[in-house]
Amino acid sequence: AMGNLRPVPAGPLDAVVDPFVDDLTTALAQATEGLDVDVDSLRRDVTNEAFNLVTAMIDADQRHTMVELEALLDAFGHRMPDTQLLMATPADLRGSSLLVERRNWLAADSELFELLVETDTRRGTRFADRYYERSLDIAHVVASLDVMPADSELAAISALRTRLLAGLRRRGLEPVTPLPGHGGDGPGTDAADAAARPADAAPHDKGAEAATQTADEDPPARPLEELLAELDGLIGLDEVKARVHLVADMLEVQRLRAERDLPTIETSHHLVFTGNPGTGKTTVARLLAQIYRTLGVVQRGHLVETDRSGMVAGYVGQTAPLVTKVFDEADEGMLFIDEAYALSRGREEDFGREAIDQIVKLMEDRRDRVVLVVAGYPEEMEAFLSTNPGLRSRFPTVIDFPDYSTEEIVRIVDSIGAKQRYVLDDDARAKLTDVLDATPRTKGFGNARVGRNLYEAAITRHASRVMRMGERSDEVLTTLTADDVADAVDP
Repeated sequence: AMGNLRPVPAGPLDAVVDPFVDDLTTALAQATEGLDVDVDSLRRDVTNEAFNLVTAMIDADQRHTMVELEALLDAFGHRMPDTQLLMATPADLRGSSLLVERRNWLAADSELFELLVETDTRRGTRFADRYYERSLDIAHVVASLDVMPADSELAAISALRTRLLAGLRRRGLEPVTPLPGHGGDGPGTDAADAAARPADAAPHDKGAEAATQTADEDPPARPLEELLAELDGLIGLDEVKARVHLVADMLEVQRLRAERDLPTIETSHHLVFTGNPGTGKTTVARLLAQIYRTLGVVQRGHLVETDRSGMVAGYVGQTAPLVTKVFDEADEGMLFIDEAYALSRGREEDFGREAIDQIVKLMEDRRDRVVLVVAGYPEEMEAFLSTNPGLRSRFPTVIDFPDYSTEEIVRIVDSIGAKQRYVLDDDARAKLTDVLDATPRTKGFGNARVGRNLYEAAITRHASRVMRMGERSDEVLTTLTADDVADAVDP
């Protein structure tokens, strides 16, 4: 029987399981100091926690592949010999209670994590940070074991991250670094305000300005968790956030595979954003560009915005150089083409088609240097992708940005007002709600821009009203009433 004992190799999971067990055993020992707890017992508990996490992640897609099962046995056979893993085979594991339905373990915080969070809350320590970081390391490596992780596996990573970050926030501690994801989680955040900013002012000029910087002058790359937390802090956009989390986790998994000289999937990073104006497309693109930089897809991660006017010239021979110029500006970053469908409109002799042909050429020539995002209305973008045989195949991912609900637009208005020290009273908020409810959500509805326009109009009306009053208290100067809110959205 001894001849069947599994050796103790350095398997693909050891690089993340070892730090998990070592760091959390130390953290638990410090958290339970004075309670006469045996360190060896703590190490066994932490090892069991790592095993639970690994098996839950393996079961997330319910595939239980051979490479996953072999990695599990390599990592835990010698760590948990009393469970018979040391002499087990992958066939023994498949269909066993050690794996089937184990994904449910991810649905709630573990007792170990709760203990660390509770200790941090009482003592101002940061033991739970270690759990957060090490568990995500394990989750990403498990997902990297398969050449192509399933969406359900990536979704499990996203759900784990979100749940753990919520636990960290419960402690009420200020972050000492950006990493534990305090990028804002509701109204009043910079991200929420950014979603409401119009993104249609001189887009190409922004790109030209970005191009004047060099990579050495760029700010440091931001941690992935900080960027995802800022994304999650945007109001609404739940489906968009979920898709971006999947994209980010897929990139991280492929990066880990590349580090280990494992086969990777050659995928296009280009994206199509569809939806009405004012739904946060530019804001999300800006965050995605930085995510791509953090994960090593591009070196700079800046966003260059343009549209038809920035790429199409009026004379023969001028359009291709214009397209090349904006690609040059976006080098090692992201190029965002708003209302891209406008390139496919016009007469046969229109130079928009020439621009599309040049875009397709440069997407191929610079596929490792520029990420392209094209945006516009859904039907028009479908027609745009059909104008050139090479376009559709280069855009594997389409993200739809739905219209904001009335409640979400009101929250955006609240967040803008909070930054400028204006508050809507209850009557003003009720009237704003009625005006938005009465506004048809037709094609072209401005979403966050509508909210900002109503807010700015209210500020103007408020100023006129206050100037006619004798009282100028702080409350009067900062409170918007129903009289300040317009009766309808301007056409």
